[in-house]
Amino acid sequence: MNIALRQLAIIGPTASGKSALALELALRYGGEILSIDSLAIYREIDIASAKPTREELAAVSHYGIDLLDPDEPFDVMRFVSLYQEAADRARNNGTLLILVGGSSFYLKTLLEGISPLPPLSEEVRSRVETLMLHPEEAYRLLQAMAPLTAHRIASGDRYRIEKSLLITLQTGMEPVDYFRLHPPVSPIADALPVFEIETDRETLRQRIALRTDTMLRSGLVDEVAGLEKRYGRSPQSMKAIGIIEVLEYLDGRLDYSRMREKIITDTARLAKRQRTFNRSQFPNVIRGEIDELKRQVEALLERQQF
Repeated sequence: MNIALRQLAIIGPTASGKSALALELALRYGGEILSIDSLAIYREIDIASAKPTREELAAVSHYGIDLLDPDEPFDVMRFVSLYQEAADRARNNGTLLILVGGSSFYLKTLLEGISPLPPLSEEVRSRVETLMLHPEEAYRLLQAMAPLTAHRIASGDRYRIEKSLLITLQTGMEPVDYFRLHPPVSPIADALPVFEIETDRETLRQRIALRTDTMLRSGLVDEVAGLEKRYGRSPQSMKAIGIIEVLEYLDGRLDYSRMREKIITDTARLAKRQRTFNRSQFPNVIRGEIDELKRQVEALLERQQF
């Protein structure tokens, strides 16, 4: 691989050791880390997100951690902005930027680019915000105003419904037509090699079980109970694996043992979906078991004299 390496990405299923590898590399080569995780960005969701410890956050500069309250929305546009900020700072500092996490959809969008929204008036923003208080009615309006777009969107997909209404009400166009006129543009200026950790299914399940037990011992139930008290159950962040099972336990629908097993099972299913997504969406990545990937990354960085 003959590139001037300024950044790299590490992906893989949950509990595969991505974050630990990224931290080790960042410490050794003076790098900075951008989290590709849709849960770690929230303050107070520490245990459920398997967030880096305070000591780890102090040792290495991290981006995308503890930026929002659990009831604030997070979307791919916000992630692209985070990436641009992190990449600019790392470039100015002459340091390596390591992107790491399990929310590979954000990485895919980063690589392929995203179409910018049109400039939005306060009137349109306010109207759509009001419409989204009643999502079913908002979806029916989208069906009436932009049927081609609505046909491609599930009635429960609040994020895409909202974005489509913003475009339709601001421009008077079908979003599919707007995107045709405004094709995606990637913000990536430098090469971004992607490394994917592969772990056999049984080993991964054992790691998931170990991490689940660690989370429970660390106070996962108390964390979720506190989050529910402060933010309720409606925020999207409260529907994450590890949180929804604890809520079932707090409701009395699961006993403690069944809650633990359900977290493990649901996490294993998530890992399977992540593997499938990564295989289908990232054909040109470097794949291997974690020790082999570490050797390849280190060899690459040594050649770059980081």
